[in-house]
Amino acid sequence: MNAPFRADHVGSLLRPAALREARIKAASGEIGAAELRAVEDAAIHDAVALQETAGLHAITDGEFRRGHYLVDFMTALDGIVPTNTSYALSFRGEKGETGETRSMLTVTGKVRRKKPIMLEAFLFLKSVTSRTPKICIPSPTWVHMRGGQKTVSPDAYPDMEEFWDDVVRAFHEEIHDLAAAGCTYLQIDEISFAFLCDAQIRDRIKSDGLDPDRLIAHYARIVDRIASGVPDSMTVCVHTCRGNFQSMWMAEGGYDRVAAVAFAQPHVDGYFLEYDSERAGGFEPLRHIPHDKKVVLGIVSSKKPELETKDFLKRRIDDAAKHFPLTQLCVSPQCGFASTHHGNHISEDIERRKLERIVETATEIWGTAG
Repeated sequence: MNAPFRADHVGSLLRPAALREARIKAASGEIGAAELRAVEDAAIHDAVALQETAGLHAITDGEFRRGHYLVDFMTALDGIVPTNTSYALSFRGEKGETGETRSMLTVTGKVRRKKPIMLEAFLFLKSVTSRTPKICIPSPTWVHMRGGQKTVSPDAYPDMEEFWDDVVRAFHEEIHDLAAAGCTYLQIDEISFAFLCDAQIRDRIKSDGLDPDRLIAHYARIVDRIASGVPDSMTVCVHTCRGNFQSMWMAEGGYDRVAAVAFAQPHVDGYFLEYDSERAGGFEPLRHIPHDKKVVLGIVSSKKPELETKDFLKRRIDDAAKHFPLTQLCVSPQCGFASTHHGNHISEDIERRKLERIVETATEIWGTAG
């Protein structure tokens, strides 16, 4: 079977203690870039071994070279810088814990890709695994969704279509270099599809002068334009979730109000969908996804330490199969275990056991994890 695999995962893994300590030292100037890279390399070797031993066919570097799944990539492009805003987004947790973020990205100049962003990381990953190395890149739509055109300087882009053209071109350049280096499996992390299911977030977007329904159609086209730059040798999947920071989330609501538009993307091969809690709603929206796509059900929680039973996962997959062909389904966690360097509130042992549980379940249902 080609990617996505019957047992798959979203990408990020918990950062080991040695890597966390090295990043702190690098930030304070105690160690240099070469020393940090050596620690990253060693940690990635261990992460690859973890995934291969668990039985996975898709292998990532755990996103160990990134502090944040989105910011590190997007700010590597010229013209995009981090900033703060009064526009706060709130996090919530299962036990009533809360948090918020005011960080965002703004576009201050022409968006250009002056050099490869993920190529070196991919080449190292490819050199240390015999299985399928998977690269995850963020969707650029989040930059716009945090405030509409207020996030894009009118001096740089009086015409927003030129902005999107430049962004898509930069992503195509990155994809071209990855493909030339042998990358065959690409994931685009597109959180706006799920965020635009949330009533409060939709109201916030309306206050920015944007129409959430038109926005989801626009973002779906942008992501599909990016996917259209993928060669035939590469599988491209879209992952969407409702926020993932230290076991907290930001959005809730089923896919019903976006599915017909969000999943109408001819150049996308599959979707990783968050389905680990009631916040995601039911499986009925899967009927909007064309049956030539694959759907990776995120029914194992990367947020909670409780280990899902195989019987529970099989029941969930059976329920989903009432709305989408079982032959086109796969299973994974709903998100990464560490979308930022902080990581979720689970142990590395539980992380390992959840990955193993996914492989066990897939093998019992489909006869293979691949």
